Amino acid sequence: MAVERMSTGTNQVEVLDRVLDKGIVIDARLRVALAGIDLVGIDARMVVASLETYRKYEEVNLLERLLKV
Repeated sequence: MAVERMSTGTNQVEVLDRVLDKGIVIDARLRVALAGIDLVGIDARMVVASLETYRKYEEVNLLERLLKV
């Protein structure tokens, strides 16, 4: 019985296209505390998107921050 493999090139291109179109945001927070006192805190945000998608995301973020004030 022969095993058929699907070409992953097209699938990878489709995934990359979707990621650049929609974008991915990874938000991470790390806190190191001793006896309830924060010793180290790290906040990180990584955005993977096309420049156009990132600009739209930032516009929405800015509007949300302005409306909260």
